[in-house]
Amino acid sequence: MRRPRWGKSVTFFGSSGASTESPPASEDGPADSQPAPSGDTALGPADGRGVVVCGSDRTMLRVVTELVSSGEQVTAIVNPASRHFERIGELGANVLGVRVVSEALLRRAGVADAKDGNPSSARALVLLDNDDVRNVHTALTARDMDPDLRIVVQMVNPRLGAQLHSLLGDCVVISGPSLAAPAFVSDALEDDELTWLDLGGRRLVAGQADLIREPHLAVLADTTSSATPELLPIVSSDPTGDIVLGTGVRSVWRTKDVRRAGWLMAMRDVFDRRVRRIAAVMLFLVVSGTVLTHYIAHPNIDWWRALYLAAGAVTSAGIEDDTFSEAEPWAKVAAVLVQLTGIVLMALLTAVVVDSLIGARLSRVIGGVRGRPRNHVVVCGLGTVGARVLEILAERGVAVVGVEHDEDAPGVQTAHRLRVPVVIGDSSNEETLRSAGVQRCQSVLAITNGDITNLESAMVVRELNPEARITMRMFDHDLAQRVERRLGLGHSRSVSMLVAPAIAAAVANRRSQVTVPAGRRVLLLTEVTVEPGSVAGGLRLGELDEAGGLRVLACQDGTTWDWSPAYDKVLQPGDRIAVAGTRSGLARLLLATRAHHPEAASGRMDP
Repeated sequence: MRRPRWGKSVTFFGSSGASTESPPASEDGPADSQPAPSGDTALGPADGRGVVVCGSDRTMLRVVTELVSSGEQVTAIVNPASRHFERIGELGANVLGVRVVSEALLRRAGVADAKDGNPSSARALVLLDNDDVRNVHTALTARDMDPDLRIVVQMVNPRLGAQLHSLLGDCVVISGPSLAAPAFVSDALEDDELTWLDLGGRRLVAGQADLIREPHLAVLADTTSSATPELLPIVSSDPTGDIVLGTGVRSVWRTKDVRRAGWLMAMRDVFDRRVRRIAAVMLFLVVSGTVLTHYIAHPNIDWWRALYLAAGAVTSAGIEDDTFSEAEPWAKVAAVLVQLTGIVLMALLTAVVVDSLIGARLSRVIGGVRGRPRNHVVVCGLGTVGARVLEILAERGVAVVGVEHDEDAPGVQTAHRLRVPVVIGDSSNEETLRSAGVQRCQSVLAITNGDITNLESAMVVRELNPEARITMRMFDHDLAQRVERRLGLGHSRSVSMLVAPAIAAAVANRRSQVTVPAGRRVLLLTEVTVEPGSVAGGLRLGELDEAGGLRVLACQDGTTWDWSPAYDKVLQPGDRIAVAGTRSGLARLLLATRAHHPEAASGRMDP
């Protein structure tokens, strides 16, 4: 049994994203009770320039709300057909209603052309279109116009997003599914053991050592004594009790509680009751024909040849004309009737089998659920977020069943690749949910794109399985609150609300941080830039470390992150470091890395 842990704070952000949740209350002594510096949270831009946001969906509405509330001057380029068009204008943004973003429109929004020699009145461009190609096209156009413009892009395709830096240079790529999926997984598993984060140019996870895949990048805490863990230990006496930082979770052998239907189950569904009845009639005709042919034909023929002739007649393969040439007239008529009946039955059998194949889609049947699964997670909605949820659950070794009405959805292909059972159907339909085994499941994630569909699915699940944990994906905040309070259908999350703070932080270039709980203490992981004229400039990396208070994890020199930096490396202005530390240790580091802070010299920087 794993040691108990107190508190829970999971932060999800993209590249250069911002913290979205407050850290848990710490019961450390006075050394760790100092609040983190707030110099990064000033409202509004320092130079008075604005932000241009392009998009039309619900994420656009959340992002504009976040930026306006932060004091930003926002110019929103919105499709007039969007249902959020009027609402975005009511938030205080300058709205430009167009269907296609062009160079002339960007210039009108404040992105100046470098050829004109005039500086842009926009310091950042946020692209939130659901079409990755359009986002890339607009980003390339804006980069040609203003090489210094800060570009933040939301990408659906992670592979394309990973290549975007080579096209645009300095930009921030944020993936909504990557941000939101870990939150839904944590809800489904009631899991506070793993914390996912982006740090030092890598996707990382922090948690118990027995859950994290080796090699471990750093030991964050030794929880041998869970009440008073040792933070950032140099040597750990009990590696199994460590909280470590790594690049992924261990591959866990998945139990066979949930299995795909497979070919045998698929054939059973294709050859349904209609096919079996037709086959029974044909078998009766073959047996009767065999007996008739053996005794009536003249001269009598052996049983095997009689069976061959009867089967050929019933299956429309034909019979030898001279076999019944000397037989009685009634025997000839019987042979003709058997053959005609066989022709009709073969045509009917073909029609039924083809109808079963077209109606059931063999790939759909093969991916269904076999048996009566128990204690599994049901994921309703296999879009881009659902696909990422399936990947994380499969990586964790959790038994999972997917439900999706569109068999061409991205998550369906992901499920086939991971050999995860998928039920094709409406997730708000009781029979569909029964096929997924919700009456015996552990938890349900209703994460389709429709609030009403998710609400209906949750209500059906509550009737079938009152003990199941339910998490709904809902955009309407007021509806979500009322549902949680009055109907008791679990709690809800919004992908757009998880993404918007990260995008706003990327626009403002604010420092991002993630909290990792360790017993009753917490560690903060973040990236810090060494400013010109700061105390840290000219120091060696090893001089920044504090025993139990701060540790340098990686250093960025130029565009490359080094996760095994030399401790005698001398820091230069502009270098960026990834660190883990307590609140007080991080506060002293921030003072040392900022320009013109003579008081930082008195802070303790033990080698």
